[in-house]
Amino acid sequence: MSSTSLLTKQDPTKTPRRPLSLPRGRIIRQVLAYATLVAASLAILLPFVWMIVSSLKQTSDVFTVPIEWIPDPVKWNNYVEIFAKADMLTWVRNTLLLSVVVTLLQVLTGSLAAYGFSKGRFPGRNPLFLAYIATIAVPWPAYMIPQFILFSKLHLSNTLWSIIALQAFGAFGVFLMKQFFDTVPDALVEAARIDGLSEFGIYRRVMLPLSIPAIASLSLLSFVTTWNDYLGPLLYLRDPDLWTIQIGLQSFVGQYNTEFALMMTGAVLSILPVAVIFAFGQRFFVEGIATTGIKG
Repeated sequence: MSSTSLLTKQDPTKTPRRPLSLPRGRIIRQVLAYATLVAASLAILLPFVWMIVSSLKQTSDVFTVPIEWIPDPVKWNNYVEIFAKADMLTWVRNTLLLSVVVTLLQVLTGSLAAYGFSKGRFPGRNPLFLAYIATIAVPWPAYMIPQFILFSKLHLSNTLWSIIALQAFGAFGVFLMKQFFDTVPDALVEAARIDGLSEFGIYRRVMLPLSIPAIASLSLLSFVTTWNDYLGPLLYLRDPDLWTIQIGLQSFVGQYNTEFALMMTGAVLSILPVAVIFAFGQRFFVEGIATTGIKG
């Protein structure tokens, strides 16, 4: 008997498997759910697509009815002209500097404080943590004026240091990191202490390597928040050489209030870095949010 016949010969004692089939009602629900998700995604993406398309049009073609989704002609020169008419490089440099510095400080201060609240043992730890987290519920306008007066007396107003000091410490970052640190078994920390590691050594060599998803989540949230901040720079940065991209684009709108195509070009440039960072870091972001708060 050939090998081919042995492979194709069926065992008569075995009944053939019936193909799995889903109930019709379940299939309909899945189709409706996916259709709803696709429709919602298109509704969310549509304004961004219109903004990108408008950035490649002439000003007179931006608000044409019906909307021209394919620019004719395509005006790539808008992305050159905006740098000639506005100090975009300065705005982007200031915004990038503030976003990077604030993100690093948020991760450092938030993780250090979270390690103390999660793995430290000291009297009043839980009440102190609750009191600190409760500050999240206090809106910034409630203490914005006293804070501005304080920064002015410290000669931090109209400097980039004011924005750094304003956002370098945050209760949300401490809460996020603590929730992740709580998932690390205490036995692992105790073993490190028995091996002779100091508290900072445990933090640096044990906790941080295990917390990459949470750190990525906090970094992304801090970067986006600082990059998109408008009110803080509006209050503290009065010198045009210190403006961030959000303040700069607002002044650009006032100066060239008829150049709608250039406004759309500036808006595209303002969201491009955030979109790129999220595209590369979304896996860590989703993992960090999903695992934060899960007790291990």
